[in-house]
Amino acid sequence: MESSSSDHPPAMAKLKIAGAWSGAVEFALDSTTVQMLRAEVARRSGGSDPARINLICGGKVLKDGESTLLQLGVKNNGKVLATLVADASKVKAIDEEAKKVQKEEDHAKKLTRIREAAKSMAQRHSDGSFPLDDYNIELEDQNGEKIKFGSESDRRALMMGLMLHANAKCLIKRESYKDALDVLTMAEEAFSLCDQKFVELIDNVPILQLDTVWCYFMTRDISCLTVAGQRLASARLGFEKSHGKDSNRFRVLQSGRNAQLALYLRLELLEGVVAYHNGNLEEARKSLSSAQAKYMQLQVPDEALCILMGMGYKERAAKQALRLTGQDVQSAVDFLVQEKDKKDRRREENLKRRDEIMEQKKYGRTASNKAVDMERLNELASIGFERYLVAEALRMSENDTEQALDILTDPDKNCALQSKMESRRKRKSITTADIDQLASMGYDRATILNTSVNAQTREELLNLLSQTETETPTPTEQGGPSSAPPVPAELEMSEAATEDGLEIERDAEMEDELASELRGDALEDYDLDVAKEGEAICEYLSLMDSVESSV
Repeated sequence: MESSSSDHPPAMAKLKIAGAWSGAVEFALDSTTVQMLRAEVARRSGGSDPARINLICGGKVLKDGESTLLQLGVKNNGKVLATLVADASKVKAIDEEAKKVQKEEDHAKKLTRIREAAKSMAQRHSDGSFPLDDYNIELEDQNGEKIKFGSESDRRALMMGLMLHANAKCLIKRESYKDALDVLTMAEEAFSLCDQKFVELIDNVPILQLDTVWCYFMTRDISCLTVAGQRLASARLGFEKSHGKDSNRFRVLQSGRNAQLALYLRLELLEGVVAYHNGNLEEARKSLSSAQAKYMQLQVPDEALCILMGMGYKERAAKQALRLTGQDVQSAVDFLVQEKDKKDRRREENLKRRDEIMEQKKYGRTASNKAVDMERLNELASIGFERYLVAEALRMSENDTEQALDILTDPDKNCALQSKMESRRKRKSITTADIDQLASMGYDRATILNTSVNAQTREELLNLLSQTETETPTPTEQGGPSSAPPVPAELEMSEAATEDGLEIERDAEMEDELASELRGDALEDYDLDVAKEGEAICEYLSLMDSVESSV
């Protein structure tokens, strides 16, 4: 009897594979699925995961499903490209590692920007450099009085340290503790460049030490226990030197107020935490109990707060006043009145200083890129000299009062000075952009500046420059019939140092960010929100109770 067609084995077809594995395989196209072909290629390519094998035939990707190869259009002697897709988990790991490296690079670049911006600002605002900003950074004590330095390097180092520390405190407020630690390290380095005899008189460095350990604590970095203990010991010693024994000197400066209470609360809390982890439970309880007592002292009574807010004071200011005055309402009112007077006085001083900066910018810069010293200008102007002449004399003499006075009192020099100022006034219509454009045309910049004295417009200047290429005029011809008297050699100076000046490279964005963080609030370091400290005190006292009850 003739057998049916179903009894015959399916016809085998040859497929040529290339890519992840190269060779030929035989399959029954009408019964083989994509999953089966994928598994075979994966096996022959060294045991790869089938899910990582992509199959392409006739320009189409073969997708999994119930369809057979025949139904998908694969034919005998067909060519199939097999590609090996990267392991998804490895791709993810590589991607995460790349992101981590990029984040570290970005962080390192930002730290560099912060350090360089602080360094640049400290340099400009400590050595009398020509003002590039509309504000002035000055150092004040806790009473708002300007601090005078014997050394410019000390002023620069302290200013840089304070700016970096202010940036780190903003990071702490945003709970970016790891970033804050990096900036605190830079601030500590800057403070170390300052005369240590002076540093011992201020509490900025001990506060920095305290902030550093607070960041250790908030990141729960137990590995820093040893160095944390050393930093806290250094902070306590620093507070004793700057505040006096039992903070007597500090209280005198603060009119008898205990403004330092929150600082010592944090100090004692951290001392207690370090002692606990070192196994010194007795010392830990002593420090934590003292911190808890201070925490209770800093709690603002609702009744007192309502009284002050009823008088029109805002909640934040009222709380600050009550915390700093021991919750005494009358003392808090006196404090708020004094602070308002200080702010009004500072605002007036800032406006006055801003006007001075605008005036300084009009006078130009010295050869060493310094601004005209306004104190010396006011001093000489008070004698009776015109301010603009005094400013020019100081600019040319690098702010040397005696040299400037010599220029102003010598008739010949004074006449030459006035002639030079008149020449500069005439060429006000020639802008820096005009000079840059002419320089780009090939003219010598110094020649342009010298020739511009005799021109009032860009076109006149261009004509004169064209003539100088074919002529070598004598000094008389240069000046023309209305030529001013020759300027004495000691009064000559490159105009590039006055108007076009030296271009200062600066990171304006980062500098503005750092400047915005300098609020000028002398009490900001002492008025801490101690909510987290209160939680930590309760946490560690509970831990100690558990340990002691289990013994």
